[in-house]
Amino acid sequence: MSTSFTIPKFQKAAIVETNDAPLKIIDDFPVKQPSELAPGECLVKLDCSGVCHTDLHARNGDWPLKAKLPLIGGHEGVGKIVAIGEHTQESPVKVGDRVGIKWLAYSCLDCEPCRKGLEQSCLNGRYSGFSVDGTFSQYVVSWVSHVTPIPEGISSAEAASILCAGITVYRAIKYSNTHIGDWIVLPVLEEDWAILPSNTGKEKKDLVMKLGAEKWIDFKETKDLVKDVVDATDGLGAHAAVVAAATSAAYEQAIDYLRMGGNLMAVGLPGHGKLSADIFFTVTKSISIYGSYVGNRQDAREALDIAARGKVKCFYVVKPLAALAETYEGLEKGTVVGRVVLDMTQ
Repeated sequence: MSTSFTIPKFQKAAIVETNDAPLKIIDDFPVKQPSELAPGECLVKLDCSGVCHTDLHARNGDWPLKAKLPLIGGHEGVGKIVAIGEHTQESPVKVGDRVGIKWLAYSCLDCEPCRKGLEQSCLNGRYSGFSVDGTFSQYVVSWVSHVTPIPEGISSAEAASILCAGITVYRAIKYSNTHIGDWIVLPVLEEDWAILPSNTGKEKKDLVMKLGAEKWIDFKETKDLVKDVVDATDGLGAHAAVVAAATSAAYEQAIDYLRMGGNLMAVGLPGHGKLSADIFFTVTKSISIYGSYVGNRQDAREALDIAARGKVKCFYVVKPLAALAETYEGLEKGTVVGRVVLDMTQ
């Protein structure tokens, strides 16, 4: 399809060549031209991209599944469509639309998981910043069927902050079988549930309490995390735990502090962790364990709509692409508060 935008031949991008090589930012990475786009593909000029812990795993190569190399990471991009491939049929988006690029870049929509609404577990899925190049670049190629329209009422930086962590936690809460007034233990917040974050650091405590958390427990300061959580949740334990921490210990503790009939939503992905649960008490407490993997296209639209209506407050800082390496260091040390969003227009 024709475009009124001027598309450069080259762009700035952050590239990981090998897992043991330093991150490299270059100015001459090729931009796929409109005439080169396949039917169904679109070219997006990015305004910004969030930085996620998953990007760190992709760079480090510490997951059982390995990212492609060389790789442009990133899967929280927001920008405008500047071109759509010729012969694209029934595109739900058009040139000029502001859209989001999330982790799920493509799903076939025809395999059994897709037909059951589990597009994110597609047998033929492709993933931004992992199996296909992602959003740490000025332009990115994606698919018209899977980019997410960004609603009015939310800035691009705010939307980027929602596109992975927001969607992932939203879906986990959505399927956690909880209700208003129930206790959920997790490291991020939704204002319509009673939230009990378990994290560490005064800055993080100040942030989550300011945003509306009911209570806070610092896992580095507590002498008995399980007891403190149970005591803080009416002495009965939490109704659900959305475990986003990528540690086996966080999962094991959740089994212990959940109340009768509680639900464990498994979200965080340790590189080589095992989930160990006491079978006797898991059964006698009627604990349910669910794997909750990011979100599908509908989850993305719902999460962004909630944010656009002001129901969720996004805390983020905007930095240049050159700050990506130091952001990775902060993620490794646990010193990043909120979200880092990279300005891709510089």
